[in-house]
Amino acid sequence: MLATVGLLGVAVAATSGLLERTPLNPALLALALGVVIGPELLGLVDISSGMDQRVLSTAARLLLAVGLMGVALRYPVGELRQRVPGLLLLVLVVLPLMAGTVALGAMWILGVPFGVAAVIGAVLSPTDPVLASSVVTGEPAERDIPVRLRQLLSVESAANDGLALPLVLVAVALAGGTHAAHPLAGLGKAALEVVIGTAIGAAVGTVAGHAVRRSRRGRRIEPSAKLVFPLVLAFAVLGVAGIAQGDAILGVFVAGLVYNHLVSGPDREAEVEIDEGVNQFLVLPVFALLGVVLPWEAWAALGWGGPALVAVALLLRRLPWILALRRPLGLGGRDALWLGWFGPIGVAALFYLGLAHEQGVSDPAVWHAGTLVIAASTLFHGASAAPGRHAFA
Repeated sequence: MLATVGLLGVAVAATSGLLERTPLNPALLALALGVVIGPELLGLVDISSGMDQRVLSTAARLLLAVGLMGVALRYPVGELRQRVPGLLLLVLVVLPLMAGTVALGAMWILGVPFGVAAVIGAVLSPTDPVLASSVVTGEPAERDIPVRLRQLLSVESAANDGLALPLVLVAVALAGGTHAAHPLAGLGKAALEVVIGTAIGAAVGTVAGHAVRRSRRGRRIEPSAKLVFPLVLAFAVLGVAGIAQGDAILGVFVAGLVYNHLVSGPDREAEVEIDEGVNQFLVLPVFALLGVVLPWEAWAALGWGGPALVAVALLLRRLPWILALRRPLGLGGRDALWLGWFGPIGVAALFYLGLAHEQGVSDPAVWHAGTLVIAASTLFHGASAAPGRHAFA
C-alpha cells in the first residue's frame, strides 16, 4: 500500500496544476486507488474488520488537525471578523438542522432505531475542511469564486467540526452506547469539553505566537523550523487537549486563529503554503485506506435505501436550509446554491464514526451508512468542484 500511495503522490504532485482544472482531486483518486488494491478487486491489501474503524479514526484525527490549522492560517483574522454573523448562523442553526435532516432520513429509509439514526445524523452533519479545501483553494478557485464565499465555507467547515461534538455525544447517549449517560449529561460533558478545548487552544496559540515573534526579533529560530511550526503546534494542541479530555479538534482551530492573529505577514503566508501542501498529500493514505475497507456487500444489502440516504445527505441535508436562510446570510441566489451544495462530508465524519464506535455504538448500520455517504460525497462534490467554479467565471 505504501508503494502505491507513494506513486500516486508523485503523480498528484506532477499534475497538481492540471488537476485543479478537472473534476478529479487527490481524495477521489486515492479512494479509487484503495478500491482497486483492496479485497474487492486486486486483493493486494486487506485490513481486519476489527481494526478498520480504529485505524481510520486515528488517521482522520491527525489529518483533521493539519487541515484545521491550514484553514485557521489561510486568511487574515481581520477579514474573518466580517464573517462572524454568517458563521454563527451556520454553526448554531444550520448544523443541528443538518444533523436532524439526516437522522430523520436514516430512521425512515433504513428503519433503524431513533438513537442509531441520531448518531448517523450527528456524525454526517459537519462540513469537512479537508475536502472543502480542494473547492476553495488553488489559482482557479481564487480567481473565480468570490472571497466571501471561500472564507465562509472554509471557516464554517473548521468551526463545525469541533462544535459537532455535542451533537455526537448526545446522539451516543440516545443510542445507549456502553459509555453513554443521560442525553443531558452527554450535553453537559460535551459543553465542558468544548470549553476545555477552546481554553487550551487559546493558551497554546498565544504562547506559540509570542514565542515566534520574540524568536523572529532575536533571529533565534531557523527559517526551516518556522515553516513547519504550525504543524508542530497542531499536533501539540491535539495531544494536550486530548490528555485534558477537551475538544481537541476545536482546540487546534482556536490555536491556529490565535497564532494567525499574532504572527502575520510573509511568515504566515509561507506557513500556509507548507501546511496546505502537507494536507494535500496526507489525504492520500487516509482515503486510500477508506477505499480498501469500504463495505460493498453491506451497501448492496441496503437496496434502494442506500441511494435514497445518499440523496437525503447530499441534496436535503444542507441545501434547503441555506436557501431558506440566504437573506440573513446575505447571499444571492447563485451564492446560496453554491454554498448549499458544497458542504462535503469526509474526514470529520470518519473521525466521528470512530468516536461513536469507541463510545459503544456498535450497530453496523452506523458504519455502513456513514461510509456510503462519505464515499458518495467524495465522488459528487469532488466531480462538481470545477463546474461549480465555472458558474462564477
